[in-house]
Amino acid sequence: MTADSLKTLFHPFEAGLLPLPRKGARVLFLGAEPGFRLPEGFEGEMHLAQGFRPDYRALTAARYAVTPRPEGESYDVALLLAGRHRGWNELRVAEAMRRVAPGGLIVVAGGKDDGIASLRKRLGLLVPLGGHSPKYHGVAFWFANPDGAEAADALESANPDMLVDGRFRTRPGMFSFDRVDAGSRLLAGHLPGDLRGHVADFCAGWGFLAAEVAERSPAVSSLDLYEADFEALDAAKLNLAGTGPQKEFFWVDLAREDVGRRYDAVVMNPPFHQGRAAEPELGAAMIRAAAKALKPGGRLFLVANRQLPYEQVLAAAFAQYHEVVRDNGFKVLAARR
Repeated sequence: MTADSLKTLFHPFEAGLLPLPRKGARVLFLGAEPGFRLPEGFEGEMHLAQGFRPDYRALTAARYAVTPRPEGESYDVALLLAGRHRGWNELRVAEAMRRVAPGGLIVVAGGKDDGIASLRKRLGLLVPLGGHSPKYHGVAFWFANPDGAEAADALESANPDMLVDGRFRTRPGMFSFDRVDAGSRLLAGHLPGDLRGHVADFCAGWGFLAAEVAERSPAVSSLDLYEADFEALDAAKLNLAGTGPQKEFFWVDLAREDVGRRYDAVVMNPPFHQGRAAEPELGAAMIRAAAKALKPGGRLFLVANRQLPYEQVLAAAFAQYHEVVRDNGFKVLAARR
């Protein structure tokens, strides 16, 4: 998301197209992101929901009341930042409808390149739209929350939970929610069978790699999962419930928060972007976090896009490393602390 989308969201209030929430009004901000500025006279009581750990921490540091998922009901207003994933956007709108009082205001904004026009068109088939405003390379539109659950039901029915590989529950909006990521599958197929002791999955997503470790390495005594996406981590808890080693789950920003534990091995499919542009330093920060979390002699196994220059980071942070395998898109790297 960009700062422009935040400005687009609040523009209708600044321009007088929508009334400013007064004191006593309760405002739910779904997917709130740091850096927003409330227009002068916007006095509503803000309740923020943000499940991405880095943004959650930044909003908390700015002294906002934030929860990882929406809470409460009968809000007067809901604000929603739309992203690039249609299903994720529609489920968020349905969430807003469930939590705003009938007749309450719901405002949605997003970038023109992120599909905001198609979202507006889709919602226009379900509810009467009150208006829209193009500004800052995006569009904001709004409507009164309908009295009844039909529209929310329709949006949720169109975007059901997925069952990947016949065993993993996922939801639209999670990374690779409709299939096992090709890089993760490549890494899983080249993990050694002799992993043992305390093992961690960094950037665990909805739990595929951790499940593979649990199945392939019976000598693993404990398995910790670290993930910045609250919803994905919650899915991982369900996906890994049952037999296998002892497991713990941590909602953590690995680039900025110390895990506080030490491991015999770490497996990882690190992210390398948060927006449209590639950010190799993000993956590099995850590699350094893994090095810090490993015991002397501990091993790291990671997968990355072929073009990403992680070898220099591995050389600086580990005693040794080597490439295990590569295909047309990915490479698997192994390192020892």
